[in-house]
Amino acid sequence: MSYKVSAVIEKDEYGYYAYCPELKGCQTQGESLEEVKANIHEAIELYIETLSDEEKQTLLSQEILTMTVEVQVA
Repeated sequence: MSYKVSAVIEKDEYGYYAYCPELKGCQTQGESLEEVKANIHEAIELYIETLSDEEKQTLLSQEILTMTVEVQVA
């Protein structure tokens, strides 16, 4: 079965960090964007395998939207 899960990726001086807001504790890191994307994909798959059907229905029915906002500060 296929699921859509939100993933947030942040870059800092050490590399990249990724996490899934709807899957508490599902997170990973990587030295490159490609590495962190592969790592979060694997982390999500492993996390979902541990969930009951009821937990899957509850957690994976959330819709999380992200956007970039540009603001001007005086």
